[in-house]
Amino acid sequence: MNLTDDYAIGTHVEGSDRYPPMWTAAAAAFVSGQQALGRARMGQPYGAGAREGFDLFLPEGTPAGVMVFVHGGYWRNFDRASWSHLAAGALGRGWAMAMPSYDLCPAVRVSQITRQVAAAVTAIAEMVPGPVALTGHSAGGHLVARMLAPGMLDAQVAARLVSVVPIAPLTDLRPLLHTDMNADLRLTPDEADAESPVLQPRPAVPVTIWVGADERPALLEQARWLAEAWDAARVIVPDRHHFDVIDALADPDSDLVAALLGPRRDPLPSA
Repeated sequence: MNLTDDYAIGTHVEGSDRYPPMWTAAAAAFVSGQQALGRARMGQPYGAGAREGFDLFLPEGTPAGVMVFVHGGYWRNFDRASWSHLAAGALGRGWAMAMPSYDLCPAVRVSQITRQVAAAVTAIAEMVPGPVALTGHSAGGHLVARMLAPGMLDAQVAARLVSVVPIAPLTDLRPLLHTDMNADLRLTPDEADAESPVLQPRPAVPVTIWVGADERPALLEQARWLAEAWDAARVIVPDRHHFDVIDALADPDSDLVAALLGPRRDPLPSA
């Protein structure tokens, strides 16, 4: 049994090769604008490694809290620099946004990446007071879901979590044992079990699994499995696939941002 094609994404999305340069250009332009405003804190360390850092973007005024976005790439690709523009949604709601990088497979194992993300979330929470919302895309969706495992985060940090939204997440890593990518991931059956959010206890934190209707069937199943395991909400967005389902993070009025931060409250009319 070889499931490689089931989990191949780019080959099944028309024009998929245009997305990475588009993300990078949008992110660079966003960073330039935030730096001009004095609201970007780039390359904040959470560990000693070259990739153990995060970028923090601040809203005007005191942040209402901080949203953390963890990037995807099947634990093998990308870093925080391609996604900065997605912070616009949180900033528009008065929240800070932090985006960590982490080491990549095959240099490290998935379980090591999980621990790095826990260290990043802890460092971010120390830097920005108030509530914490977690979201991540694809492998990043897996990583934010893993943060809800008992003992993964310090109790004081875990108590500040108000929402977690895994976007097109990998939630059961056992099928990946039967893909060609496991040559890089080096998952063993025991690690696949330990790193599968579907096998974690149901968390108390509100969770919404977000996925595009045009996603690969295997990823739609991954989203369903976690929704059922955790009795969590699942939103299937029409006309969205793996690469564009994250776009709504940049819109402060989007349903995706509302799932993380709650509905926008319009100011009361003056008397």
